Amino acid sequence: MNYLKYTQYVYLIFAGFFVYDGVTKFHSEGGPWLSFFIAALAIFMFFFRRKFAKKFENHGNNKP
Repeated sequence: MNYLKYTQYVYLIFAGFFVYDGVTKFHSEGGPWLSFFIAALAIFMFFFRRKFAKKFENHGNNKP
């Protein structure tokens, strides 16, 4: 389960891609709002997974 520590950073990569996609669509005819929404969702998921991973790690340390 050590890979869970690193998979949360995939969400930041997705967020960066969708921000880039939204900016390029902003200067062209397409609507960028869906890309910005997906980027915001990916950033939210990064922080959610990070909090969950810390809670999961601390849960194992509290047992006597």
